[in-house]
Amino acid sequence: MTALLAHILRHPIKSVGVEEVERAPLTEARALAFDRRWAVAHAAAKFQGQPQAWQPKMNFLRGVAGPELMAVTAACAGDRVTLYHPRAGTITLDMGLAADHARLIGWLTPLWPDGRPAPRHVVEVPGQALADWPDPFLSLLSLSSLAELARHAGRALHINRWRGNLWVDGWAALRERALLGQRIRVGAATLEIVQPITRCRATCVNPETGAEDCDTLAALESLWGHRDFGVYARVLTGGDIARGDAVEVL
Repeated sequence: MTALLAHILRHPIKSVGVEEVERAPLTEARALAFDRRWAVAHAAAKFQGQPQAWQPKMNFLRGVAGPELMAVTAACAGDRVTLYHPRAGTITLDMGLAADHARLIGWLTPLWPDGRPAPRHVVEVPGQALADWPDPFLSLLSLSSLAELARHAGRALHINRWRGNLWVDGWAALRERALLGQRIRVGAATLEIVQPITRCRATCVNPETGAEDCDTLAALESLWGHRDFGVYARVLTGGDIARGDAVEVL
């Protein structure tokens, strides 16, 4: 069976909304365009204002600290971002406007736990994705691995739990982990598989409800003996990718 690219996902604002797209350009040594372009710093962040470089995830709002954020979906067209949450409703923002940054903070505040440092301001570092690592990684995951984990957990597990970028259909379960150090071709782009992704409790949250409903970490441990799910990849040769593209191991 030929492996195919089944889903392309991006997260314009770190931990605040996931969007599926039909196609995307990949650029050598860059993250997926518009993925984690913005983030929301909280009141306990170790910096003020706009940092000049990547900052650790502990400075930002995250799903592991605010589970309701996991239920946000997004639609992005340049600086214009529309967010939807089943409780908070819909908001459309121009991320280039300070006034809309304030609107975003107001929209997020009721979704954020009272005992956590409050949302403070929107952060953007031009040319730098505000992901969990400073490296320009894309995350690559397998639908077969997800299906095996779901069978073991005894429940359906939505792809949006995992905040991935590229989902492959047609590999054997855990094939992606066996490809560490190897290269793959997706559409017109070439990627190198770099390292596994170790997961946190954000994946225990149902992305349709924003509530924890499955101990995915325990399921990973009992099934495979670790808490890794998916791998990070680096773009070696840029090019356009689209859903349905063949995924070839080189």
